[in-house]
Amino acid sequence: MIDITAHLVRALISTQFPAWSELPVRPVDRQGWDNRTFRLGEELTVRLPSAQGYAAAVTKEDRCLPGLARHVPLPVPEPVAVGAPGAGYPYAWSVRRWLPGDTVEVAPGVDRTRLARDLGDFLRDLRGAPPGRGPAAGRHSYYRGCHPSVYGDEVEQALDRLADAVDVAACRAVWAQALTSAWPSAPTARRTATWPSGTSSPGTAPSRPSSTSVPPASATPPVTSSWPGRTSPARNGRSSVRRPVSPTTPGTGPVAGRCGRPW
Repeated sequence: MIDITAHLVRALISTQFPAWSELPVRPVDRQGWDNRTFRLGEELTVRLPSAQGYAAAVTKEDRCLPGLARHVPLPVPEPVAVGAPGAGYPYAWSVRRWLPGDTVEVAPGVDRTRLARDLGDFLRDLRGAPPGRGPAAGRHSYYRGCHPSVYGDEVEQALDRLADAVDVAACRAVWAQALTSAWPSAPTARRTATWPSGTSSPGTAPSRPSSTSVPPASATPPVTSSWPGRTSPARNGRSSVRRPVSPTTPGTGPVAGRCGRPW
């Protein structure tokens, strides 16, 4: 991965967005894996992909986040500008509005029941948002959001390794049932496409004293089903909000678009 420093960010800003060149640059306290994030003054952030595999998200999010913001009940990152490669950095990068707060896993005094309801509201409305110009799942999403068959090799390898720890036959039965699910033929598939989120975890959801903000970092990964350390009231709160969304029964309806993998 590239060594992304505040010095590099200052060089990119000064050459491409000189109006912001006097603003201080400092790294955020907790960095992600896919991107490195820096504060730019008090109202902006600079977000830079850490490797080539994550670079496609810059233009995808710049195109999709403004539209999604109109359909979800919590703030999402607002794109302000997109930068070009430069100063030895090879990828596009983005400038966004800063969302104040701290991640749920370290924020003090979080009301977990309210948090679960806020998260449920967000995921429900995200799923109901029109797909618009959103990208189909594929290589750019590491095939998350594709038909589960793309993970067939990994599933078989995992079952082989866990043969002494799990009921392999039962697991294979569940997997076989999941593999019977597929999008119906287009154009129906276009009308049933949804926006899932794969980053609704305590380490990625920022919280503020008055609310929770759960911005999507990607348009296609699947929704995670559990949070570490969730209490029963919080779990029930999320489930009660999520319930109005009609679930897909494995083997009977669409769950994801089919994608090919090169391996």
